[in-house]
Amino acid sequence: MKYKPVEDMLNKKLRALEERLTKVKRNVSKSHSSDSSEQAQERENDEVLEEIGRETSLAIQEIRSALEKIDNKTYGKCSNCGEAINPIRLKAIPETIHCVSCASKC
Repeated sequence: MKYKPVEDMLNKKLRALEERLTKVKRNVSKSHSSDSSEQAQERENDEVLEEIGRETSLAIQEIRSALEKIDNKTYGKCSNCGEAINPIRLKAIPETIHCVSCASKC
């Protein structure tokens, strides 16, 4: 398989991100202190964790999409123009769906 090393790396990254998301969700759902000043700090921390959770969820979706493209043999083709994505770009950003030209237009 042409993209087996990429697939393995993406699966490893996916597992790590899913683990991170589980930890974030667990931390956000913790109960808060009864002290109001501590509650304020905890709520600020929750906002940061929620943003980390959103970014992690997006990264998970991108990786799953890339893995699906590997499975259906469309990996490495730009979703916009259909041209091949430069292998150097794929190496740097394996979950990318756009060639450099189309990415610069987005």
